[in-house]
Amino acid sequence: MNKVTLSEKFSLFSEYWSPKIVGKLNGQHAKLVKLNGEFVWHKHDNEDEMFFVIDGTLKIEFRDKTITLHKDEFLIIPKGTEHKPVAEEEVLVMLFEPATTLNTGDAENQLTKHQLDRI
Repeated sequence: MNKVTLSEKFSLFSEYWSPKIVGKLNGQHAKLVKLNGEFVWHKHDNEDEMFFVIDGTLKIEFRDKTITLHKDEFLIIPKGTEHKPVAEEEVLVMLFEPATTLNTGDAENQLTKHQLDRI
């Protein structure tokens, strides 16, 4: 059992769109990720996904609307919902999702991370 300090963990990496595992609970991973730019359109057929903004502003585009998240706000995206995260500047995010969740969901490409680092 170890205390986690988010600012300390975020200082350990600089790459964007590459989630890092900072905890495990009940088959779920708590992950930290830095975002900048546009991600890819994708969906997760078997899992919900939670984006919790630690710092910055994150837009999550859906086919029919865009939801903007600011610091201290979160959004749960239901499984099967196509979405695309967009960060116009660096955004620090915590993700809560099943350990089996692939970051790009059904859209494998150069941003897909099959093995995540634990920090």
